[in-house]
Amino acid sequence: MSLNEIAPSQPIAGFIGLGMGAAALLMVLVHFWAGPFATQQRVAVTVGEIAADMRQAAVRKLKGLPQPKPVSVPWDSDSIMKLVAALLAGMAIIVGVVGLIRHEVWRPAAGGITLGVGAIAFQVFTWAILVVAGALIIVAIIQNFTDIIGE
Repeated sequence: MSLNEIAPSQPIAGFIGLGMGAAALLMVLVHFWAGPFATQQRVAVTVGEIAADMRQAAVRKLKGLPQPKPVSVPWDSDSIMKLVAALLAGMAIIVGVVGLIRHEVWRPAAGGITLGVGAIAFQVFTWAILVVAGALIIVAIIQNFTDIIGE
């Protein structure tokens, strides 16, 4: 008995993909609703630091001084959770496609692909919304730059 003869009655890859996709989507949703889990500064402090950094960068540029070197951001529990969720979602898509290629029952494989795509889409959507909100905050800071500098 070959693997192709067993595959239609036992959708192993499809169920694995379905489980991975479900885990990825649950991780993304838990992180969105219950997170962030790493210690965060208040938004006012972060916005104030952005404004202060912009002011210092402008002063350095006007004086001809060099800008500081970029600083690497350390990994925290939020970054690790996002990475694991994205990996699970990607694996769910890949394993779901493998299930379809093996001619397994299509519903578990399609479910795994759908859940994986949904987890990735949710992360991208929330990231895009946060980028737009951050851009609006930066525009507001730039519009009030003279008040921030105090001159």
